[in-house]
Amino acid sequence: MNSVEISNLYKQFEGRYALKNINLKFQKGLIVALLGADGSGKTTLLRLISGLLCPDEGKILTLNLNPVNDKQSLVSRYGYMPQKFGLYEDLTVIENLNLYSKLKNAKDDFDELLEFTTLKPFKNRLAGNLSGGMKQKLGLACALLGEPELLILDEPSVGVDPLSRLELLELVKKSIKTNTTVIWSSSYLDEAFNFNLSIILDKGSVIFNGDTKKLGRDYEEFEKKVIDLMGGYKEKPSLIAQNYHILNYEEDCRVLAQNLSKKYGDFWAVKNNSFCIKKGEIFGLLGPNGAGKSTTFKMMCALIKPTGGKGYIMGEDVEKNPTKARSLLGYMAQKFSLYQRLSLYDNLDFFSGVYGLWGKNKKKKIDKIIEVFDLKEYLDMSAGELPLGFKQRLSLGCAIIHEPPVLFLDEPTSGVDAIQRKEFWCHIRALAKIGVSVLITTHFMDEARFCDNISLFYNGEIIALDSPDELIRKSGRKTMQDAFISLIKKANEK
Repeated sequence: MNSVEISNLYKQFEGRYALKNINLKFQKGLIVALLGADGSGKTTLLRLISGLLCPDEGKILTLNLNPVNDKQSLVSRYGYMPQKFGLYEDLTVIENLNLYSKLKNAKDDFDELLEFTTLKPFKNRLAGNLSGGMKQKLGLACALLGEPELLILDEPSVGVDPLSRLELLELVKKSIKTNTTVIWSSSYLDEAFNFNLSIILDKGSVIFNGDTKKLGRDYEEFEKKVIDLMGGYKEKPSLIAQNYHILNYEEDCRVLAQNLSKKYGDFWAVKNNSFCIKKGEIFGLLGPNGAGKSTTFKMMCALIKPTGGKGYIMGEDVEKNPTKARSLLGYMAQKFSLYQRLSLYDNLDFFSGVYGLWGKNKKKKIDKIIEVFDLKEYLDMSAGELPLGFKQRLSLGCAIIHEPPVLFLDEPTSGVDAIQRKEFWCHIRALAKIGVSVLITTHFMDEARFCDNISLFYNGEIIALDSPDELIRKSGRKTMQDAFISLIKKANEK
């Protein structure tokens, strides 16, 4: 028997197909991976299955009911964890659980659920004050209320480190009944190895539906198969690097942190962080959510004042000369930080002006970014309406438009597809070869292998600092992901 049946499904938004001719069946008791980049159609499909959207064409049966017409009957039978806005951040953990239990007419005894998700010590904490991983656990707990027959999880692991992703998956497997169907959507292709059945979406169409083993024996082989299904990728020389000019600076350490620390009350967000990034070096700052990576970024950008220690960009003291230090770096934030209501072109125009470009030189730089990133088609579209891949291109374009010698990239490839990730890294590695120093964070462990050195962060402190190969060797594991998990677990035990 099937929990979900979909036939000839189409859905459009403003004349563009979000989904095209989808035909799928999900058997009872299966845990299914729904994979694809942001904008591939995953969230639209899940909202159609749950009755939050109406199809333009085609038929959907959810638990043998029409999800739109029989929504009231379905509410108590499925659990839905949305990607965003699922929690009420001004309510506590226990208040969120109470609210969702009433909406689903579920029992209000939460002790077992709180214990199971390790949220019991935090039940009176506001949801907005939880870490990223804890928010995901609370969202999962709310979705599990009422022992659902169908569990719909929209990117439960988005922005979550490899160890927390593994913990969330184990939580799901242990908390469901044998006949419960789970649909787990994700932009992390490697998560397919945790499921028997994988469905991959690309630009609104199903490009793969079947046994995960058919995709390959390991991640490298698997990613190549997916890229081939998407039309293939051939690396080209980076036009960005070819047209990038940086001054020849004498500093050995382009980016220098000396005992950098940040304390909030009695809590050390960062403690005695020291590192040196040399000319042309790609330096990875890795760690679980809440480890202190973003805090370090913000201190090095003079966005927050350190409690102790010093930061230098190209020899400039970040605290004493913040304006000069910022002019020497390009910063691509973790979340899309450009002006959503301004057009793509207006964002480029604004940021080039902020970085001191003007006149013919300014126009030349803007035109070059438009050409290199293939942005011409979207110039008049507001930044907030851009597809995610083009948002990321625009964000990187604004960060490098003044050709700084230092780049800070905070999860630059989060949510984009496999081909776009390869394109981004082609540019990053080419820039490093001409002398640009790069500080980068990522939750993709295959990307961490591209770094020259990695600082592994945990609870605000560096627990390991070495090349990726050395970290793998020292951990006694075979992959960077396994090394990451092993080193974090060892630090946690201490």
